[in-house]
Amino acid sequence: MRLLTSADKRYVNNSEECGQYSKFISKYLTVTKIQREIGYMRIATWNVERLKHKSELSGILDRCKEASADILVLTETDTQIHPAYKHCYQTPPAKEVHPVLYKGTENRVAIYTDYEIVKQHETYDKYTAICVEMETEKGRLIVYGTIMGVFGNREKSYLPDLDKQMEDIKHLSALGNICVIGDYNSSFSDNYYYTKVGRDKVIKVFHETGIKILTEKQLECIDHIAISEQFCDGANITLREWNMDKSLSDHKGIVVEIDKE
Repeated sequence: MRLLTSADKRYVNNSEECGQYSKFISKYLTVTKIQREIGYMRIATWNVERLKHKSELSGILDRCKEASADILVLTETDTQIHPAYKHCYQTPPAKEVHPVLYKGTENRVAIYTDYEIVKQHETYDKYTAICVEMETEKGRLIVYGTIMGVFGNREKSYLPDLDKQMEDIKHLSALGNICVIGDYNSSFSDNYYYTKVGRDKVIKVFHETGIKILTEKQLECIDHIAISEQFCDGANITLREWNMDKSLSDHKGIVVEIDKE
């Protein structure tokens, strides 16, 4: 196995230049196959701020494509944002629970992947978290896409909801390797945005279940990717962020590359 060459990376990052959607799909899937054969996995997440920057929709889609992720989780998202993947699993329309607050196209979490889906697992709140199990070249992986605190970490519902999501994660992690992806509403390396009790709860449960937060050292970062330690044991981990100027959303996007030869 080998890392991507600069030529490979140019091919991946320029795949959105295809003129027609069908041509893009074909080329994109070819790129994904190349990625898997050379032995690494990319996982990305981005809170797209309820598509408040709708005039920049094409730019948002471009950033999603450029991430070239095998697994992409979008939070505070909208069905008008639909990156080119074989599979999309998303929470139900948020308007069903808050008819005044949300538009009909909005949903809180969406998981995109080309990996084959083995099954879908129930979550504590189907509007806030969605969970699917997929077959990857590294074995089965349970992917839990979530927002921990849909109205931020200062609302009174934050801690009760967090406790129940942690129960989800404890249960699901007992079934196999798990990846918890999305908006945690907590930074882990600085005081950018967090509550001590919320941060401590996540750290405690992840420690007990053998889950490592790959993005924990990123500054001013509340969107995270955490994964079972045994799944990425011995792997080289690299990270990249985008939307640093917050022009497309009030959150940065982040992608983790796991390289395990």
